[in-house]
Amino acid sequence: MSTKNTFRFTPVIIAVSMVAGILIGTFYTRHFTGNRLGIINSTSNKLNALLRIIDDQYVDTVNMNDLVEKAMPQILSELDPHSTYIPAKDLEATTLELEGSFSGIGIQFIIQSDTIHVTSVISGGPSEKVGLMAGDRIVTVDDSLFVGKKINNDLAMRTLKGPKGSKVKLGILRPTEKELLHFTVVRGDIPVNSVDAAYMIHDKFGYILINKFGRTTHIEMLNTLAMLNHQGAEGIIIDLRGNTGGYMEAAVRMVNEFLPAGKLIVYTEGRHFHRENEYANGTGSFQKIPLIVLIDEASASASEIFAGAVQDNDRGTLVGRRSFGKGLVQQPIQFSDGSAVRLTVARYYTPSGRCIQRPYENGHDQNYELDWITRYEHGEFFSEDSIKVDENQRFTTSLGRVVYGGGGVIPDFFVPQDTLGTSSYLSSVLSKGLTLQYTFNYTDQNREILKKYTDSESLLQYLRSQCLVEKFVRYAEQKGVKRRNLLIRKSQRLLERNIYGNIIYNMLGKEEYIKSFNQSDNTVHKALEILEAGEAFPQPPAVEETPLITEENEEPEKRTAQTDSYPENLLLRVYAGSFT
Repeated sequence: MSTKNTFRFTPVIIAVSMVAGILIGTFYTRHFTGNRLGIINSTSNKLNALLRIIDDQYVDTVNMNDLVEKAMPQILSELDPHSTYIPAKDLEATTLELEGSFSGIGIQFIIQSDTIHVTSVISGGPSEKVGLMAGDRIVTVDDSLFVGKKINNDLAMRTLKGPKGSKVKLGILRPTEKELLHFTVVRGDIPVNSVDAAYMIHDKFGYILINKFGRTTHIEMLNTLAMLNHQGAEGIIIDLRGNTGGYMEAAVRMVNEFLPAGKLIVYTEGRHFHRENEYANGTGSFQKIPLIVLIDEASASASEIFAGAVQDNDRGTLVGRRSFGKGLVQQPIQFSDGSAVRLTVARYYTPSGRCIQRPYENGHDQNYELDWITRYEHGEFFSEDSIKVDENQRFTTSLGRVVYGGGGVIPDFFVPQDTLGTSSYLSSVLSKGLTLQYTFNYTDQNREILKKYTDSESLLQYLRSQCLVEKFVRYAEQKGVKRRNLLIRKSQRLLERNIYGNIIYNMLGKEEYIKSFNQSDNTVHKALEILEAGEAFPQPPAVEETPLITEENEEPEKRTAQTDSYPENLLLRVYAGSFT
């Protein structure tokens, strides 16, 4: 091409180059900046965009993983009180609690004076097989010193738990031995039981205490029901007080054992979840046996599904106090890093159609979290008349009995919290953990004598002869709690109950402790009274039931928490310790 022709096309080439440059520049500008602004303007991708901008442009170095870990719970807390984020480090422990077993060495322990004290050894477990005993102190782990202020429950659990078949070497200080003892324990499967107690509480009636609804709870309940049936039980008390729930399917399978075919147990429904009904299939082995269910303000979720199905189908009688009020269903969703969210995806409804979820505000609702205190101050723990219901949440059972939704399950028979004998002295020693400390030390120092007593009745008889309340008062005085004779006399019964109960628990385990505790439990006594009268099966209402207090009615006088009152669940303090 000639030079003349080249110059003729020069303007065209320049123009094309400028357009190309503009297009390329626009592309890169949009790619690196414009698109980010576009992402930010797009709600669904705003969070990702914000995190990238912080990572790229923030003035200081930011640990993005930590930022995300802190942000996740905050985001979910804006939805409802039960949608939660579980970090990877906590997920295994959270899941194992409901799965029915974990791998460990098979002991129950408590940390006192910066040392792990073995309070009990699981029968048939790895530690019992090598010779560990209650009262042993763990002072070394794998030849390294394992005592001091650094020792806490979390560290102890992480150190002593481990994969099945792995080994851990323990250095044990035993009070009866001068030299340090060494044991090598091969970790194995340790059962986590849902049924804490199952025994004949009366010549004709059985009692079952269930602490959660886990993977194995249905089978455990069936086994205990079969045992009680073999012993001649003509009626059953199922105690769900303090049971905060677990797997919904476990509750459904368990209620199925008591209901005839075709009875609705529960149904769930959500924005993206069509209604799903759960019906009894008629295979239950205990459809005719008289049934009492005990509930209180700490009975929640799956406990309320169980109780609601029994009540709405008029299958049994509920005794106790109004339940927690959790009617939201969470679905676990796991991330690739091992963390997970439990996202609320539906509500569940009892057979009458009531949702027992108590009201809440989106976001961090402090009133929701402190609801039990509000109930206490309002007087609900002490008087049935203080329970406020919403007439818009009025439903009827299959027999036409009136029940209410919108805030827990209200029992058929109310039993107030027993506050007789509470005092500021009792509150002080309990809040400082002094009864726990004293009873652990007493058990530890008198283990050989206490071993002679193999049941709660004989041990209790021995303990009553030991003047333990007076000895405890002296101990508490040494720990800074002044002796107050009038208040001590007022709380004598509750102090005895607490001290004797803890020692029985330490020596004989939870079931024997429960047997002892139930002897003076008013809610259990009411359940037995109903069974003995043959009134466990509800009857149709003869006349229109008088509703409880409604929003329109006059509100009763609020109860002010005083220093001489103490919630019952805090009186039930035992050396539960930790399992590993």
